[in-house]
Amino acid sequence: MRIEKTEFPGADGHKLSARLDAPDGDIRAYALFAHCFTCGKDVFAASRISQALTSHGIAVLRFDFTGLGASEGEFANTNFSSNLADLVAAANFLREQHQAPRLLIGHSLGGAAVLAAAGDMPEIQAVVTVAAPSDPSHVTGLFKDHLDQIHADGEAEVQLAGRPFKIKRQFILDAAEHALSEKIARLKRALLVMHSPRDTTVDISNAMHIFTAAKHPKSFISLDDADHLLSRKEDAVYVANMIASWSERYISGNG
Repeated sequence: MRIEKTEFPGADGHKLSARLDAPDGDIRAYALFAHCFTCGKDVFAASRISQALTSHGIAVLRFDFTGLGASEGEFANTNFSSNLADLVAAANFLREQHQAPRLLIGHSLGGAAVLAAAGDMPEIQAVVTVAAPSDPSHVTGLFKDHLDQIHADGEAEVQLAGRPFKIKRQFILDAAEHALSEKIARLKRALLVMHSPRDTTVDISNAMHIFTAAKHPKSFISLDDADHLLSRKEDAVYVANMIASWSERYISGNG
């Protein structure tokens, strides 16, 4: 596997830190990976899945959204819309520097983001969601005890995964504006929905809503006893192998 650390300008001009994991041999296709809410490109699931995909000839670009990880910007000023814009900027970077991505993968809120952004990436032929919510507003449940303060004061500091984050009212309002079901229905790409019935962060009913809203070709793979973050190596590798096998019929050739 070859590793290339790089950066590119996000939608608002901030430099976004990225990493391209590529196979040692020929590259069959490029993929773009969107990480989970408040995570980063180096979170276990993102790194394991990306690295495992290289063994199948797929190069994967993963990056830190604005204000997270090593990327520039203030997280408090971001929202679901800015995440979508960052994703499109990442696809443009791949298109200009290497080859346009044909596979789009999103984990958790990143899964909702790839569903919403795929329509702005004409070369995308297949989309994969892993433990994704069917509505971006679902993420507000992670800080539901602070919602009254956010609405009253305009912002609040909340603890997410043991770290403090400032959440502004604009984040909540923006998330509520996205009609994801309509975008899923108009996706016009092959879709793979992956979810664990034991996911305690994003209930598996979300997978049902996504799958029902989508038109064929669509597939569903149960992740059995995996947790939301795919913290066990074998679960992340299984996800990567299933993605590679499923997507082969859609991303082969020059597309």
